[in-house]
Amino acid sequence: MYTVLIVDDEANIRRMLGSLLRSEGFQVREADSAASGVGVALEAEPDVVLLDLVMPGRTGLDALPELAAGAPDLPVVMMSGRASLSDAVSATKLGAFHFLEKPLTPEAVLLTLRSALELRRTRAMNRALQEELGHRGRLVGVSAAMDRVREMISRLAPTDARVLITGESGTGKELAASALHQGSSRAQGPFVRVNCAAIPRDLVESELFGHERGAFTGANERRRGRFEMADGGSLLLDEVGELSLEAQAKLLRVLEAGEIERVGGTRPLPVDVRTIAATNRDLQADVRTGRFREDLFFRLHVVPLEMPPLRTRREDIPLLVEHFLRLQREKSGIRPPRVTEAAVASLQEHPWPGNVRELANIVERVTILHPGEEVGGEEVNRLLEGFPPNEAKGNGAGDAGLADRLDDYERKLIMEALDTAEGNIAAAARRLCTDRANLYRRMRRLEIPR
Repeated sequence: MYTVLIVDDEANIRRMLGSLLRSEGFQVREADSAASGVGVALEAEPDVVLLDLVMPGRTGLDALPELAAGAPDLPVVMMSGRASLSDAVSATKLGAFHFLEKPLTPEAVLLTLRSALELRRTRAMNRALQEELGHRGRLVGVSAAMDRVREMISRLAPTDARVLITGESGTGKELAASALHQGSSRAQGPFVRVNCAAIPRDLVESELFGHERGAFTGANERRRGRFEMADGGSLLLDEVGELSLEAQAKLLRVLEAGEIERVGGTRPLPVDVRTIAATNRDLQADVRTGRFREDLFFRLHVVPLEMPPLRTRREDIPLLVEHFLRLQREKSGIRPPRVTEAAVASLQEHPWPGNVRELANIVERVTILHPGEEVGGEEVNRLLEGFPPNEAKGNGAGDAGLADRLDDYERKLIMEALDTAEGNIAAAARRLCTDRANLYRRMRRLEIPR
């Protein structure tokens, strides 16, 4: 159940909104001033704030910077019956999600709240994915390859040029896209990601461009698409090479026109979005075989940015290990074991087909499974072979039982991911934070049918 905080000095407004929202299944918190509203927002952590502009003492505009600093993912909807255009512009610049004019209508309030909640969910998913990958906004490494990546990002970020980020799965393409967004003039706007491989073919247009109520069976309400959600910010089209030719044609039209049309809509909507694409495919080869449109390729491939595989920057592995150990300590509260020099040397010799994401998974396994205060090279080697670090080969039935149980658990996780992804291997690999090649290998080992 979502919580909405209503901040308004007029009791009848709070009462009217509260009654409406409770009837729609929302929980409601109230505050009668900007100062108390900020306090309640930071303490109660609501999902959305409805904030009046004009109140005695501090105004809603005065409260916006504090809310943005203390709760950056919290959507704030401004309300006013005496607002000017300059007030609306100021509120937007200070981070307000939307501006509602009084007298309020139930339809406008509910539609705006649902859009705000969708934005909050997107921001939460982006943050969760970055944390799962172990990045949290940092490009870790001292290698020449990573220096080149950071230099390219520093040059490209201030521009609005379209960037095509290439590289193997697990190399940090989304992290690079996030860095491009954070270094741009759009940093205060939304950063929206869409995994093109995970969208069912018949829902691509709705997912990207939105739909009107009644546009098709199941469209019970208007829905904003990812382009509209990214308006004023950046949109990452992850795994763009997995789009069908039909979807590619529709994407091309939007990039050329700078406007979208919702499914079932009757008028185009202009959008101001910086488009960043990412892929682990060779799109030029796909163009030659007719699998990817050449005109779309040139639209996306204005500036290329290639993320290096981990095996080409092994000198970064010690820093990455320390980084992931620190994140695990913060995430779980468990004090991870110390990784010896021999263990790091073993990690540096591994080919890393899953790249940085695979290394993050290994470090997490070390933190969870290793019982001692120190992990050495032999324990790391066993982890890389797929065994628990404290299991010795050939130790008898007890150890075999443990291995079987671990295989059963891994098989269950993979089957659940495949079921959720409707059999799409790329989408299932993404959910499991691994690459498709590694997932295929594990499926063969565990005798899971494709």
